[in-house]
Amino acid sequence: MDSIKAFLQKESASGILIIFSMILALILANNGALNGFYTEILRLDSGVIFGNFSIVKPTILWVNDGLMAIFFFMIGLELKYEFLEGELNSIKKVALPAIAGIGGVIFPALIFYALNHSNDFNVHGWAIPTVSDTAFALAILFLLGSKIPVSLKLFLLSLAIIDDVAAIVIIAIFYTTKLSIFSLILSLFAIIALVVLNYKNNQNKLLYLACGVILWVAVLKSGVHATLAGIIASLFIPLKDEYGDSEHGMLNSIMHFLHPIVAFLILPIFAFSNAGVVLSKDALMNLFHPVPLGIMLGLFVGKQIGVFSFAYLAIKLKLADLPQSSNWLHLYGLSILTGVGMSMSLFVDGLAYADSNVFLYANKISILVASTVCAVLGYIVLRKASKDSLL
Repeated sequence: MDSIKAFLQKESASGILIIFSMILALILANNGALNGFYTEILRLDSGVIFGNFSIVKPTILWVNDGLMAIFFFMIGLELKYEFLEGELNSIKKVALPAIAGIGGVIFPALIFYALNHSNDFNVHGWAIPTVSDTAFALAILFLLGSKIPVSLKLFLLSLAIIDDVAAIVIIAIFYTTKLSIFSLILSLFAIIALVVLNYKNNQNKLLYLACGVILWVAVLKSGVHATLAGIIASLFIPLKDEYGDSEHGMLNSIMHFLHPIVAFLILPIFAFSNAGVVLSKDALMNLFHPVPLGIMLGLFVGKQIGVFSFAYLAIKLKLADLPQSSNWLHLYGLSILTGVGMSMSLFVDGLAYADSNVFLYANKISILVASTVCAVLGYIVLRKASKDSLL
């Protein structure tokens, strides 16, 4: 329980740091004297050139394709651990977050599609409101302190894992561009090498790192989104050490090493790089265009309805139990918090409309507005639920 508590505290602190990073980005983007500086940092090209081979990208893409691959690698490690030995290692444990998570994907997507189905380009963004930002949601929960049952926090973490699985599948299937056969073959060889290392329970981290880097480069060049390399590589990291101990195994070791780096460096950098919204008159006027409107309604309305209704049905049908020491209002307040999209919604937005600036600022503003409203309302409902439970 102490390790879970430490993990939750780290996540909540990360959420607060991400908020500060986004506020700083907004200040720089909307300050005439500093806007150019902020923009130039994101456009600055850098990379590696080796003979005829080169990877040269602007800073924003190094963040989105490189640092976020590390983020997804860590998510993959957490998924593997939770499904094998953690909170999701049985059907009973996984039932409620899995069913609620499915609802939290379906309803936002349907709302967005209903508003944008008539335009083939607009509809590309249907997945933007389907993802949640756990760090922000946990930050809100920790503002309430001990008033919130620990079981509810664990339910949120489990729900986030299901949400991550859905995001991974969506990115892999719907946001992949033209494929390079040579690069895919190279990535296949890297995967085979990882399979062999895992099968032999090899404990040499450098070998896994080398294969992971080759896999990332190959996937980056293949047309499949580079972040998927992180997920794939994580699946082959050994859970147990040479003595069969999972607590001291490579997976746990890497996960604990990466978590503070991801929480306090990678996610804040990502937020800073992607949240610089210019609050122009045009962007605000476009806020009620079907795409930004679909994002706002998807996050604020779709997420809470989907998560709560599916969880309610699962509990009433005896497929799962209400989290211990919590009530229905607790569950509803948590459902509202899942509409906090922030960094993950910004990430999917970049994938959906990568080649166009048509909705750029309006989309980002809609994500920020919906996430802020969900955070505030979720906090109010959870605070009331906690007071009612004490009466």
